[in-house]
Amino acid sequence: MVHKVLLTILIMTFALGIFAQSGRNKPAETPTPKPTPRKTVGGYNPTEKITSLPNASPTPQTNQQIEDDNEVIKVSSTLVPIPVSVLDGRGIPVTNLRLEDFLLQIDGQEAEIGDFSRSETPVRLALLFDNSSSVSIAREFEKKAAIRFFRRVIRPEKDLVALFSVATVARLEQPLTKDVSLLVQAIEGFAPPAGATALLDGIIDAANYMREVQGRRVIVIVSDGDDTVSDATFENTLKALQLANCQVYVVKTTDFENYKRTGQRRGSANLRQLAAERRMQEFASQTGGAVYSPVDEDELDRAFAQISAELSQQYILSYYPENETDKRGEFRAISLSVKTRQNVQVRTRKGYYVPRQVNR
Repeated sequence: MVHKVLLTILIMTFALGIFAQSGRNKPAETPTPKPTPRKTVGGYNPTEKITSLPNASPTPQTNQQIEDDNEVIKVSSTLVPIPVSVLDGRGIPVTNLRLEDFLLQIDGQEAEIGDFSRSETPVRLALLFDNSSSVSIAREFEKKAAIRFFRRVIRPEKDLVALFSVATVARLEQPLTKDVSLLVQAIEGFAPPAGATALLDGIIDAANYMREVQGRRVIVIVSDGDDTVSDATFENTLKALQLANCQVYVVKTTDFENYKRTGQRRGSANLRQLAAERRMQEFASQTGGAVYSPVDEDELDRAFAQISAELSQQYILSYYPENETDKRGEFRAISLSVKTRQNVQVRTRKGYYVPRQVNR
């Protein structure tokens, strides 16, 4: 019996030794690290949507960043902004519409409206002021009217305005600013009007400049519409405006200048003037803007006031295209109507170009 007990003790001791040895040889377990909080990029949480970019691509994009092992991947979806003015039979803005009142079609097919807002969207506006020798007679009053427009249209907490002059070459006189005093100083400091008119080149310069900013992009052209030295064609210029998502308003000075020169409220236009007028009408029509042809000081001032009022009463729709990889670089037609109202005029852009590539 004693022998059996001793044998049992020996076996247990041997087994415990083997177990202890295996524990010493087993690799130590690595403790599971605690999750670290998500980093921010420049104060921005990568899981949140970017609402403002200093350098926007040709069509504005909404972006979301995903952080993966110190690599930031930017996912983009192209947004097509569609500013809309709706007027009743008397030309008075209709301001009580809702998203469901609109019908959007892209290339004839009904499309979903992604976002809907009123005109509180910030405005990024470039004013092109013709400073060539062809518009010298009434230039001082035109400058005063433009200054009143700056003071009327700019909401310092939201909007930015830039100023271009156009003569033989186009010049950026004042970059985008909310400071009206800088714009007034720039326009009052214009050189005397002289030289030829590179209007189309100037419009392209302004459109390319506006492509770099986020917001509702507007170009206001104060000119007789004539062009004598531009390298650009009408087609190049219109495409630049559409690629930059710019809405164009024109204050055509031909009748105003003629009235100052002759005292006649409406003169007979020559073929060159008619061609210039058609160009300006097409720029405005294709982008959802308008053309004003004032004759005297009151009408000129009223034209600027109407542009300011319209910008404050627009609807801003947004369309998020899907599956356009096979249409890169193509033009797509936009049709917009109000399906719940009769006898209203809807003024908006006529289409957009699909980006050739989406930045990621």
